[in-house]
Amino acid sequence: MALGTVWGCSFIFIKLGLEFLTPVGVAFGRTFLGALALLIISFIKKVNLPMGRVLWAHLWVVSMLLNVVPGVLFGIAETKVTSILAGIINAVTPLMTLLVMMTLFREDKPKSYQIIGLLIGFGGVLTVLGVWHGLGSNPIGAILALLAAVTCYGISFPYSRKYVLPHKLRPEALATTQVSLAAITLLPFFLFNGIAKDQYRVGPLAAMLALGVLGTGYAYIWNFQILAAAGSAIASSVTYVTPVVAVIVGVLFLSEPVSWNEPFGGAIVLLGAAISQGRIKLNRA
Repeated sequence: MALGTVWGCSFIFIKLGLEFLTPVGVAFGRTFLGALALLIISFIKKVNLPMGRVLWAHLWVVSMLLNVVPGVLFGIAETKVTSILAGIINAVTPLMTLLVMMTLFREDKPKSYQIIGLLIGFGGVLTVLGVWHGLGSNPIGAILALLAAVTCYGISFPYSRKYVLPHKLRPEALATTQVSLAAITLLPFFLFNGIAKDQYRVGPLAAMLALGVLGTGYAYIWNFQILAAAGSAIASSVTYVTPVVAVIVGVLFLSEPVSWNEPFGGAIVLLGAAISQGRIKLNRA
């Protein structure tokens, strides 16, 4: 619940950060601040960072899937769409995770209830977008960026469980290395094109600080702890909380408009995710 709440606020923080940073700047800022916070935590707890090129390579892949690529894509998308829509689309993550597990990381034959849940969930995505009247004011490029970002998330959960968690390292060590690698990867792009405006208001600066320290820092310790304790499907279900938080804070603090089909479609997405994970039992499941 705490992780979902923190990540639910991330979308409004991104929107505020874009007042003075480019999408690349937001992605770098959050990973740099997150890495700094995690390094301090690791130092205080006397946690040693992992050793070995293979593990570092896997963690770099995770950083690309969880931080670098989606961090930039969400920033690009939120220059065109509301933080509310971004938060609702993020709820597709459990479905993408299941789809990836069924295809790229398949171990068991897909169950009928999983297929039904996926179909219901993606029907919810179409409802969120209001396909009966096109995409309205939402540019197709922004929508594709959001869907590409959650696809990266969907790949990251089973990838981490297969290639990273078997090393049985402390969550602080894994999270610190992952986020630090993301910041290093984004640094040259930030230096090239990271600042949008030389205007630094307290609100956007505070939003970036919270996005970095909490949303991209300590939250990933929780993420690895949940992955280790409950598996990739349960870990990705933090997105049951994030769309609700995203809608509430978007309306309250940014006065963003919300159409009836967005929360309604989001509820359908969550229903599909719950069915596909076996949380809601079907008669023929």
